[in-house]
Amino acid sequence: MGQILIICESNSDAEQLRAVFREAGLRSEVAKGITAGCRLAKSGKFPVAFCTPLLNEGSWKRLIEVAHQSGLSMEVILLARTFNLNQWGEALQAGAFDVLDLLCDLPKAAEVAKRALGTKRLQSLAAAS
Repeated sequence: MGQILIICESNSDAEQLRAVFREAGLRSEVAKGITAGCRLAKSGKFPVAFCTPLLNEGSWKRLIEVAHQSGLSMEVILLARTFNLNQWGEALQAGAFDVLDLLCDLPKAAEVAKRALGTKRLQSLAAAS
């Protein structure tokens, strides 16, 4: 099973996520910005990434672009503090797998990660047959 990439500038949020993943038996790695996150994503060892929508260096959409340009199959889950239904719909249309509310949904992060990893596994099996 691949690792989960966390792209988040907040040490507190990143550590909380890592703890949730660790408790669920999932490995994760943290990148502090979108540039570092994109560089790590290109390694291909992260089938799932959790990312805050806006970082100092740019938007989460850059991660989607890098994944497509590099031929990577990666599910991106957004970590938002304030997100309305229109923004949620736009995020899904732009390629996000899901959007989690950092204030309420953090305990569900491992469940969403496992669902995204399962989707990647099914896609790999379908491509192999």
